[in-house]
Amino acid sequence: MSQSFEYHEAFFQTTTHFQQSTIIRPWRNRVPPASTRECLSKTIVYLPSREITNSSNGMQPTMYKHFGAHPATHDGVNGVRFAVWAPNARQVSVVCDTNGWKHGQFPLKSSDSGVWSGFIPQLKHGDTYKYSLRTAEGYTIQKSDPYAFYCEHPPKTASVVYDLEGYPWRDETWMTRRAATNWHDQPISIFEVHLGSWKRPRDDRKYYNYRELAHMLVEYCQTMGYTHLQLMPINEHPFDGSWGYQATGYFAPTSRFGTPHDFMYFVDYCHQANLGVLVDWVPGHFPTDAHSLGKFDGTSLYEHADPRKGFHPDWGTLIFNYGRNEVRDFLLSSARFWLDKYHVDGLRVDAVASMLYLDYSRRDGEWIPNQHGGRENLEAIQFLKDTNTIVHRDFQGVLTIAEESTAWGGVSQPVHLGGLGFNMKWDMGWMNDTLRYLRRDPMYRSYHQHELSFRMIYAFTENFVLPLSHDEVVHGKRSLLSQMPGDYWQQFGNLRCLYGYQYTTPGKKLLFMGGEFGQWTEWNHDGELDWALLNERYHDGIRRLIGDLNALYRTQPALYETDFDHSGFKWIQCDDWQNSVYAFERRAKQSEDQLVVLLNFTPVVRSKYRIGVPRPGYYKELLNSDAGIYGGGNLGNAGGLYSEPVRAHGYAQSIELMLPPLSVLVLKAV
Repeated sequence: MSQSFEYHEAFFQTTTHFQQSTIIRPWRNRVPPASTRECLSKTIVYLPSREITNSSNGMQPTMYKHFGAHPATHDGVNGVRFAVWAPNARQVSVVCDTNGWKHGQFPLKSSDSGVWSGFIPQLKHGDTYKYSLRTAEGYTIQKSDPYAFYCEHPPKTASVVYDLEGYPWRDETWMTRRAATNWHDQPISIFEVHLGSWKRPRDDRKYYNYRELAHMLVEYCQTMGYTHLQLMPINEHPFDGSWGYQATGYFAPTSRFGTPHDFMYFVDYCHQANLGVLVDWVPGHFPTDAHSLGKFDGTSLYEHADPRKGFHPDWGTLIFNYGRNEVRDFLLSSARFWLDKYHVDGLRVDAVASMLYLDYSRRDGEWIPNQHGGRENLEAIQFLKDTNTIVHRDFQGVLTIAEESTAWGGVSQPVHLGGLGFNMKWDMGWMNDTLRYLRRDPMYRSYHQHELSFRMIYAFTENFVLPLSHDEVVHGKRSLLSQMPGDYWQQFGNLRCLYGYQYTTPGKKLLFMGGEFGQWTEWNHDGELDWALLNERYHDGIRRLIGDLNALYRTQPALYETDFDHSGFKWIQCDDWQNSVYAFERRAKQSEDQLVVLLNFTPVVRSKYRIGVPRPGYYKELLNSDAGIYGGGNLGNAGGLYSEPVRAHGYAQSIELMLPPLSVLVLKAV
């Protein structure tokens, strides 16, 4: 594609020396207010225009280097250069403490492309500011900087000048190794975290700092054996209850937990401990807050003007106009920014389904078909392809993961093969089917055997992540443990089955915080996890099980090397509906490296249960979820057993073993 770039003039020089600058004294011929008299010596330096060099495909994914507020120097004078896109505004100026937040005293100059820019001497790193815009109708509105690198702590909404340079990164080893890694055949076990409610400090503060959280989370994740953290959105956002999914700062880590350099430290420290960091990224919609992107210059600039395309009925938010070059470049630049400036290891893209379909969550008459009369959002589709193309071109080893809940084909296939270009996709079907099955009383599971076996019909059509995320433990759904049926012991047994099944079936793993020790209550973003539960046997048993499942997963290639390949999985039997038992093989790339997995989804002991096995030998019990250390009844097979030359399930060899109640067994021929 070779789209023309809609703004053809540069609005500043990227060097610190500006030639042929025009100096404007904003208070000429009038006396300034007393609050700003001390600013008489200040001047506005408008920067010369020059042509932007277009990329070959017309996309500009590095606009954060140009737009926003950047500390700079002109003729030995320190200040800040500003640039903002507001093509329909009559006037744009910078308002701040220095000028008493008064419109017009620090005006910016407009180019033909609608970009307003200027250099303001004596402003500096740490100063707060907004843009004051005079609309075409004559109204004056104040907006936060769309490209701000830092923002005031909510509920305050001003942007903050911040110099991102100077952080001493020490993650070279991780970054080099990441670039050479094919994550498809590596273990990926993701711990999903909401930083504000994982743990809370015991002093007067509401939150821990990014640096404190880095140390605590690294220690915890190393103990638990996770490979990656996934942070719920850390973009600046005004409303705690949105959990970050209604962002106002697409280039600013939230100030709730510290500064941009503090967040750099967070990622750096994780990398030094061999822990990857993924972040949620939300290009699908944005909030209507007055200081945000909506009606930015008095017109629908970032969003569609027609609410049938520009308003999201589910969340009361605005939808980006992906067909507009400047909006596309804003979002492309945001995606690239987190990988470039913060070294994050991947983007989990939220609510992709809502972007793909024009009629998403809309009734007839509430949406506008595309140019071909269809329901597909062609501009959003192209935007997602462009994002993945740029990210994977510029950052080797980085992951993009789609939360996509429909049957859209090729989400995790390369763009050049017709896909959207994501590395992986959340398997929402697996999550829904599995939880529906586990919520059933074991007495009735025999009538629903297909709810688990069906998944293998489509399991390799995409590169799937198996998510047990925050969405499954909110809005009245209850915690995972509370969703399990039966008495106290059976609830824990069912939860152990759920986790054992998740870790042994093909797909990368994701678990939301609190699930790893059996939180009883729903997640509450205003509190913290119930850490006192770890003092109780059954809860600590769940924690031990997750730790051992992670260890097993990371050390057994059969459980991760072929997650996305038919060769890595084979049913031994999936139709024993009378006993609600499943058995399957997992195979590594070296086919002789095989595991046998058995799952008993009833609270009944299955004695002398015979199952076919792929070859003769001694089958060591690598994991038994009924072990006493996990809170189970300690039933099992004395650590392992030998196969016999008795045919079963199409195999020449078989084993006869005990299946503990509500249990998962992992066996390996040694």
